[in-house]
Amino acid sequence: MDPHSRHSQFNQRAPKTGPFSPSVRFEPTQKVTMDKYTKTSSSSMPSDSPLFTSRPVATNSRVKQDERFKKDMFLAYVNKAIREKLNGHSKDFDDLVDQFSPNKSTLAPTVPSLQLRIWLSALSHVLSRLERRHAPLVEAIVRLPWSTMDVVFVKSYIVFIGMLISARPEYLSLVLNRIAMGFTYQSGLLAVTSNLEGSTPLTRRVIYDRQHALLEHLLNLVPTLPSSLAPLLVRNFPHKRQPQAGHVAYIRNMLRVTEYCGELSERVLGLIVDRALMVDVEIQVELEELEDAELTDGELFEFDPFDTIVGQEGDSSDDEEDVDDGLSDLSSDASSDGGAEDAPTDTRHIHDMVSKLDAILRLVFDHFNKLHSSIPTALVPSSPSLHPSTTYDRDSHEPHTLLAIQFHTLLAIFDRSILRTFKSRYTQFLLFWYASLHPEFSDLFLGLLVDKALFGSASASGVERAAASSYIGSFVSRAQFIDREGARRAVQVLCAFLGAHLDAVEAGNAASNNHSVFYAVVQSVFLIFCFRWRDLQEELDEQEVGRKIWITELGVVQRVITSDLNPLKVCSQNVVHQFARIAQATDLTYCFSILEANKRAPYPVFAGVVPGSAGPEELHTFFPFDPFKLPRSGEYIQSVYREWTAVAIGDDEDEDEDEDDLIEEGPLVDGWEHGRGCSSIPITASKRGESDDDGLGASFGGMSISPTQTKTVAMAISVS
Repeated sequence: MDPHSRHSQFNQRAPKTGPFSPSVRFEPTQKVTMDKYTKTSSSSMPSDSPLFTSRPVATNSRVKQDERFKKDMFLAYVNKAIREKLNGHSKDFDDLVDQFSPNKSTLAPTVPSLQLRIWLSALSHVLSRLERRHAPLVEAIVRLPWSTMDVVFVKSYIVFIGMLISARPEYLSLVLNRIAMGFTYQSGLLAVTSNLEGSTPLTRRVIYDRQHALLEHLLNLVPTLPSSLAPLLVRNFPHKRQPQAGHVAYIRNMLRVTEYCGELSERVLGLIVDRALMVDVEIQVELEELEDAELTDGELFEFDPFDTIVGQEGDSSDDEEDVDDGLSDLSSDASSDGGAEDAPTDTRHIHDMVSKLDAILRLVFDHFNKLHSSIPTALVPSSPSLHPSTTYDRDSHEPHTLLAIQFHTLLAIFDRSILRTFKSRYTQFLLFWYASLHPEFSDLFLGLLVDKALFGSASASGVERAAASSYIGSFVSRAQFIDREGARRAVQVLCAFLGAHLDAVEAGNAASNNHSVFYAVVQSVFLIFCFRWRDLQEELDEQEVGRKIWITELGVVQRVITSDLNPLKVCSQNVVHQFARIAQATDLTYCFSILEANKRAPYPVFAGVVPGSAGPEELHTFFPFDPFKLPRSGEYIQSVYREWTAVAIGDDEDEDEDEDDLIEEGPLVDGWEHGRGCSSIPITASKRGESDDDGLGASFGGMSISPTQTKTVAMAISVS
């Protein structure tokens, strides 16, 4: 055929648009299928075998349809059980309650968590219809060990409890009491038996985190929740006989509550301090043996109970079984004297109490330091009543406001509890350390003490005023953060009070013959002088080098020691003898002639002693800031505490010189300003204490608030 013919196949062209012409001649494209990838059936098994019957594929829509049908079925059962319970038929209702009741032997849920979630979902539709007769169902749900179950169920449970409290607020106390119990150390012991999934072992930290998550959720729903939670936290506080781990776990949880519930800060901190005071007072038994004994390595070993796997702590909970829950009530320990005789006094028990108190104080110190560490050092904390500086944003001052508010809270707790507890040895160091954070705090603390001791508010008794005076002397003496000016101001105020009191006595205007506050103030002045005498000297000119000129207010000291009140006879003899040595060595005054005369003199009637009776040898007082000997919490005190060895005057070969020789050779100094200098002081405080009758130790470094031979002076409430 002619290739140019119109019938030639080469003259047939496809159109420019549209489908291919059917007349186009080429090989058809082979269709690709998945047949060759499918697995061929075995020849030994016929295709019509019953094992290969076709089944419908479970699509998402079908799964959701099945779940919806199951939920509708559970909801119908719940509606029927609730309705029948009101009509007097409780069979279905009791079966519903059994779904949430744990096994009596293992205390674990009897049904899977998936089914429990469906029950909770169904119950969430009928919460508004629950009445008082349905309370057993709610109680069973609340008692459910939900914090030990899987994460999905925990989230569903928290949402359900929030809906329950929103619809039925009368169950708030029941839920909060269960949460407070969940903060205790024993709450996590059920996790091993109740953890049905058993995928990973739970630690106490996980369980406590879930309890806090539920509490935070309820706090967002119920703003008045703190008022209901506070008494429950008090009720569930561990008894002082319970092990250290129980106190550590509960106190850490309570301090964490204050981080997201500020309304409870004062109540929680006050509760912790009150319980610490109970332990603190108890360890005064056999105090000398306690100080001399060394703690073993096991007692100093720290372990975090939050990181332990529940149920694998050993026998730490054995001691808890014998402690009744009712002992946790604060009123059970309100009177510590009544059961003091029955309390065990063996050395091991005392060491346990010391370790427990050490752990409690360390937790509180860590809590305070956490807030303080979050504040930039460039910012200055201020009281809540002060306005923030315009240099920084409002948000940047929030931590400072919280720091100041926390200090005022601690100051109120001190005024209410610590100041009135005269046997406490370590708890008051919480305020000691907090006052070191800023000069404003130490000024406020001293201001409170001065107001209590010297000006005697209407609510302060004579004993309380004397205790406040002891706090002033011990605080100014021991606090490194009290500068030179602070020490001088404190001594000036105390000396002014002494002068006014002597004027009243000489004029016959003294309100009473009991002068306990006067003696306590004198003793504080003696103590401050022993520690801070270098700061009480005036700055000398070049022409006056070699002389010692004291602040003007110290002139009253000579008048005080020679007065008819005779404080050198009444005050603590350890303080008196130490003051006499340092006062002579620094040319302030001479006291040994009066001390020698006091050996033969009767006890002054001004101290409240009945004439004719055998008077005591020293004023019953205490030194609240004695050396801090707790190992763990002591790390916070070391850097801000003044040891006696740092200020004691140097040794010399004349330190063993007999006191009688000093009385014969040393002149009686009548003036308070001296021209004689003393470049090296040949007196030491290390030897004298060994011969003291009160057994308080070798020096101020060993001074104790609980002397082995304590003789008490009766302090009347009415003071001048």
